[in-house]
Amino acid sequence: GGRPVAITPLAGPLKLDQLKAERVQRTDNKGRTLFVEPGNRTIIKQDNRFIIHRDEGKRFQAFRPDARTMRLPNGITQSVYIRPDGVRVYSEFDGAGRLIRRYSRGPGGRDVVYLDNRRFYRNLAIGVGIGAVGVGLALALSPPAHALPRPKYIVEYDSASDDDLYEALTAPPVVRLERSYSLDEIRYSQPLRERMRRIDVDAITFDTGSFEVSEEQYGKLERMAKAIAKAIEKNPAEMFLIEGHTDAVGPDDDNLTLSDRRAEAVSRVLSEYYNIPIENIVTQGYGE
Repeated sequence: GGRPVAITPLAGPLKLDQLKAERVQRTDNKGRTLFVEPGNRTIIKQDNRFIIHRDEGKRFQAFRPDARTMRLPNGITQSVYIRPDGVRVYSEFDGAGRLIRRYSRGPGGRDVVYLDNRRFYRNLAIGVGIGAVGVGLALALSPPAHALPRPKYIVEYDSASDDDLYEALTAPPVVRLERSYSLDEIRYSQPLRERMRRIDVDAITFDTGSFEVSEEQYGKLERMAKAIAKAIEKNPAEMFLIEGHTDAVGPDDDNLTLSDRRAEAVSRVLSEYYNIPIENIVTQGYGE
C-alpha cells in the first residue's frame, strides 16, 4: 500500500541516558523495587527477576491520537478510532493499563475479535495499579517437544524466503495447547512463547543507548511487512508479538527498557511506514 511521508516523532527522551536521568525508584507494598520511567513504563524487580510493563492505553493513544477515549461505568477505559474503510476499532484497558479486550466493528455490524482477556481478569479489581501485573504469572510449563527442524522453528529473516516468513507467521503452535492464555501469560512466560514458531530479525541495528530505527533501515522490514499484511488479509484477527532483545552488555534494567522501546520502534515502522494496522501488533522487551 501507500506509505506516509514520515514517521511522527515520539515525545519524551530518545536516549538511554535521558531515561535514566528521569527514572524514579521506589519500593511497593510487596517489597518489590519499581523503576518508574517517562513514556508510561515501569520496570518491576522481584527477587532476581526483572520485567517491564507499559500502560497500553497511553501507548495506543500515542499511535492513534485521533482515537476517542472514555471511561466506562465498570472502570474500564475504552479507546475507539475509525479507520479509513469505516471500521471502528475498540480497545479496552484496565486501571493498570493492561489491554483487556480489542475488537473491531464494520459498517455492516460484523465484529472481528483480536483478543478478549476479560475472563482472565474477572477476579481482579479493575482499578488495580502496577501491583497486579506480571511477575506472578510464571507458568509451570516445560519446553515444547517437537520434531520441527530449527530453520522451520526459528526462521532467520535474512536467509528465509517470502513463503518461509508467511508460513512461520501463520503456522499453528508446534504442540497442542492445553487451554487459551491471556496476553500477560504469553508476554511473561517464555516456555509458552516457545510453543509458537518465530522469526529472528537481526538486520535492524541501533546506536548504543538508542531506541530509534534510522530511516535508512526502514526498507529492511519490507518483506516482513508484506508477510504480515498477507496474514492479516487471510485472517483480520491475527495478532503479532514483536519481541525486543539486546546484547548482554550493561545492567538488566537498562537492557530491559532499551529492548522494550526498540520493539516499539519497529512496530512504529511497520504501522506508520508500511500501514500494518497497529491493532494487530503487541510488543514486549526482554532485555539480553
